[in-house]
Order: sequence, then C-alpha cells, then structure tokens
Amino acid sequence: MVSLHYEVSANMTTEDITLGIDISKKKFDVALFRSGKLKHKSFHNDKHGFEYLAKWLADHQATKAHVCMESSGVYGEDLAEFLYDSGFQVSIVNPARVKGYAQSELKRSKTDKQDAGLIARFCAAHRPEPWQPQAKEIRQLRDLVRRLEALNDMRQQELNRLEAAVGIVEEQLNRHISYLEKEIKETKALINQHIDNHPTLKNKKQLLESIPGIGEVTINVILSEFSDISQFRNAKALAAFICVAPRVRQSGTSLRERGMMSKMGRRALRKAFFMPALVAMRYNPSIIELNQRLTEAGKPKMAIVGASMRKLIHIIYGVLKNEVPYDANYA
Repeated sequence: MVSLHYEVSANMTTEDITLGIDISKKKFDVALFRSGKLKHKSFHNDKHGFEYLAKWLADHQATKAHVCMESSGVYGEDLAEFLYDSGFQVSIVNPARVKGYAQSELKRSKTDKQDAGLIARFCAAHRPEPWQPQAKEIRQLRDLVRRLEALNDMRQQELNRLEAAVGIVEEQLNRHISYLEKEIKETKALINQHIDNHPTLKNKKQLLESIPGIGEVTINVILSEFSDISQFRNAKALAAFICVAPRVRQSGTSLRERGMMSKMGRRALRKAFFMPALVAMRYNPSIIELNQRLTEAGKPKMAIVGASMRKLIHIIYGVLKNEVPYDANYA
C-alpha cells in the first residue's frame, strides 16, 4: 500500500489538525490531516456514528481539530451541530471552493475517501471561516417546517396514486390521506404556536407579512432557514445562499450563454420563492415595475421570473435587516 503524504501549508504548523468530512445519506467518511499525513475512517450517519467519531478523535488526540465539510443539504446538519456542541471549530464551505482546490491539485479520481482527504487539505490551506448553528428555537422551527413539507409531499403522492386506484387500494389510500391531512393540520398548529411563543420570531413574521407576495408557507421557510439575517453581508449574499443568483458563462466570442439561475443548493429552498415571485409580479408594486421594465426590454419570461425572485429576496433582506415593514415608496 502506498503511504499518502502531503506538503504542509506554509501557514500551517505541525500542531495544526484538520478533519475533512465527506457526507452522504447513510454514512460519512473522514480524513484526519496532521503533519502532512492522513488517517481515514468511515462512520454511520446517525447519532451512534457521531459518538464513535468523537471517541475516534479522542483516541487520536484530535479533540482540537478544525472540522470542515461541504454544504450538502440536510445530510450534514445534525453532524455539524453535534460537533459544534462538542466544542469543535466547524466550517461549512461551498462545494465549488473545494472543487476549485481539487483542480489546483490536478486531482482526477474521485471517491468518498479521497474527497474527505481533499476537504481536510483544503481546510489546512485556506482556513475557512467558522460556522455556528442557528439558535435552538430556530432549529426546532426548521424541523417542524421540514416535517410539514414532507407531509405535504406524501399527501400529494397519495393523491396521485388515488387517481388510478380501485377497490381495497382506494380505501387504503383514502384512509392514509385522511391521516396525513390530520398530521398536516396538527403540524401547522405547532408551527404557529412555536412562533407565537418566541417574540423575536413573532416580530419577524409580522414584518414579513407586510410584503405583498409573501404568504404563510414562505414566511415559515424564511423564519426557519435564514431568519438571522446578520449572517449575510448583503442581499446578494442571501440570494447566493438561496441559489437564485444568476450564473453567466462567457469566454471570448465562442461562448456566450444567456444568464441562468444557479442550480446549486437546496432545491426546496429555491422552490419556495417561485410561486411568491409570480404572485408578487401581480401585486407587489416594486416587482410590477421590474416586470414591466424587463418585458419592454424583451427579456424571456423565465428570466423575468428569476429577476423577480431576486428582487423579492432583496426586499425580504431589507425588511428584516432594517426591522421596518415593507414600503413601496422607500428608495
């Protein structure tokens, strides 16, 4: 077996330790990087796996490791929170940054084990900024909102199946749909109660209700996913987080693609702003004006919808940051 050994970065001492994590639905691979050498291990992506990881790090005298993982949706959230609560410095980085670092290393092969090592070396070389989880009440709200999202998806799937069902299967589907509707109703009540029980969340909800085009479903997503607006330096950073920032590809005169919306990030988060943007294009004065201007300029319909989504997010950012209700006349 070939022993892996890498040069230590100039700004890294032999005492620095980084842990790269490549995470998937059922397992995660880690790479412990110290003094230019890597140690690898795989764990189940559950609470038992988290505890085994903590023990493994303690056995390797690595309880002060700087942990780094890619922002890969929901699969890594519980692990990141566990490590943060356990006292580790945690960084969650855009996968594009790690991909760029891999290209600088001229890496061609790709496995979970190699990806974990790559992330560990990236962490040692670039020292990404530390991450911290949302407040406990926001995490609890996030779990409720995502549960409601899952229940609605299950209900729609069962309704689709009901269209072709007959006999006993039809009866089973109707019973399950009734059960899901009951769960949906109870979960909505729990969400509203949770928001009412926390004055900060309740105040932000009232501010968001002042924005034409923003309804209860979208407000719940906003409050549960990014109600702490201070984590974003500006509205463009928030748009990039939601992944509605435009992506332009141009190279000389041979490649000139029309700007498209970025497809990175959590699809459900981006999806939550599509219908509100369509509503805002009819009822929100600021976005009506944008719609008219872009239409007159001959822009395609979907490009106008994308611009409306970004404009709506800029309005949300302004309302939450300044803590004032929406005002169409505000310049």
